Amino acid sequence: MSFEQIAEYYDFIHGQLVEDLPMWEALTQETGASILEIGCGTGRLLLPLAQAGHTLTGIDLSEKALRIAQSKLEAADLNRQVSLHRADMRDFELPQKDFAVALLPLNTLMHCHSQADQVATLRCIYSHLQPNATLIVDLFYPDPLMLAEVDGRLYFEAETVDEQSGHTIQWYWRHDIDLAEQMRHLTYILDEVNAEGQVRRITIPFSLRFVYRFEMELLLAMSGFAVETILGSYDLEPFDSHSPRMIFVARKI
Repeated sequence: MSFEQIAEYYDFIHGQLVEDLPMWEALTQETGASILEIGCGTGRLLLPLAQAGHTLTGIDLSEKALRIAQSKLEAADLNRQVSLHRADMRDFELPQKDFAVALLPLNTLMHCHSQADQVATLRCIYSHLQPNATLIVDLFYPDPLMLAEVDGRLYFEAETVDEQSGHTIQWYWRHDIDLAEQMRHLTYILDEVNAEGQVRRITIPFSLRFVYRFEMELLLAMSGFAVETILGSYDLEPFDSHSPRMIFVARKI
């Protein structure tokens, strides 16, 4: 996956996602200290959390995404509350080592395609947290019934008009599942249509490695965390067999 390529369309793909914001605000409102966000992208979570009064540090692998995030923070006069760093979540070193909370939102951990990379990420986060700090990991729930229905068909997701160019952008996607490797292979197809009807097609393939509930608990334990609760939705409902998400709230031990 090209993170630089997807950064150009990140706000179109994820920018309208707001249903998780109340959850992040609720889970961080009592921290009273700085927050580390892993995979911050163009600042979708950074801005509202900074507006809520938090001090944050965001890391991302994409320079383009970080530039977009920085411009948004400056426009909102929030740049003094937020520090941005280009870094690989599997191996990063920040000057601050006493964050009270770390966030792994919206399937970010699933970009780690091996158990070694997953543990490396979690342990790297651990080394940047103060004692008893909180880690929150938001993951796709691999519902067996949903996985069994995946057949590679193409889905239409959304359409918008780019304010700068006036071009229409249409978003399609498809996915396949490799159960043996626990991999979800996705392809985003973005068609940019100009006033003359000419189409510029951008194809972005990428893969996400999904994990199961007890597997994730073991990964967290191997990395020095104890799970306090598992939520099943952005409405803070308990996790069960029909939940759309697995949201782990863990404590550094």
